[in-house]
Amino acid sequence: MWEAYKKGFRAYLQLERSLSDNSVEAYLSDIEKLTAFLQDQNLLKNPEEITLANLQQFVKWIAELGMSSSSQARIISGLKGFYKYCLTERISTKDPTSLLEAPKLKRSLPDILSFQEIEKIIKTIDLSKPEGTRNKAILEIMYSCGLRVSELVNLKISQLYLDVGFIRVIGKGDKERLVPIGTDAIKFAKLYKDHSRNTQVIQSGQEDFLFLNRRGSKLSRVMIFNIIKDLAKQAGITKNISPHTFRHSFATHLVEGGADLRAVQEMLGHESITTTEIYTHLDRDYLRETLLRYHPGFS
Repeated sequence: MWEAYKKGFRAYLQLERSLSDNSVEAYLSDIEKLTAFLQDQNLLKNPEEITLANLQQFVKWIAELGMSSSSQARIISGLKGFYKYCLTERISTKDPTSLLEAPKLKRSLPDILSFQEIEKIIKTIDLSKPEGTRNKAILEIMYSCGLRVSELVNLKISQLYLDVGFIRVIGKGDKERLVPIGTDAIKFAKLYKDHSRNTQVIQSGQEDFLFLNRRGSKLSRVMIFNIIKDLAKQAGITKNISPHTFRHSFATHLVEGGADLRAVQEMLGHESITTTEIYTHLDRDYLRETLLRYHPGFS
């Protein structure tokens, strides 16, 4: 019975929501967990018959399986998406998820690097090595444009408009955005593209991908992670960093510098402004220094 609902939901996510394959699979995995719970509890119900109490039992069930609060919250979000589909398609006339509460999450701030730390990491790159120019172009573009690692590894030569200082990025759900690119990033992207990359034998079908491994294929996400970890270690940076740290740092430095939040949202490709708002934090030293300087009653 639920197979037909899942099939319809998949089509809705792909066609109506234009979500990526990974996002579609994540949503369907949430529904799989719900149907597993219904079978476990011998509740032979269709979406219209499921109540808020049933869903509260389901949340308790997944918590007892050992799922973290963040995993529970994500699954509840998936169920809300499913019932939005059910209402649209008139599979259900009510939404039992409307009063379903997700567990409270601690909103932790991501680790960031200072501009000096980023420069220190970039300066450790050995440009005499074959991969040196490529790695420098990678880090300059990540920090200059605030790209997700998936956007970086899929960046194509046909998406570069370096003469006018922009790149065309294809983000989540295949949504496109134009992002400005800095002068250093342009310089090393050109150096890599026009010199180092031209000496490689490129695998068939990989010709348009900008960043290639030594076998002539596009880089993997894991490779980017390893490059950054290795460079950070060489630079003596002890923070736990990943490719996403460069994106977090890009956004934080923009917001702390006074950039408009809507502009930052656009450059990051965030669907909701609330996701971008996490970057409105300022470090405590800066806040204290501001109060000491400007507040007459603070000392």
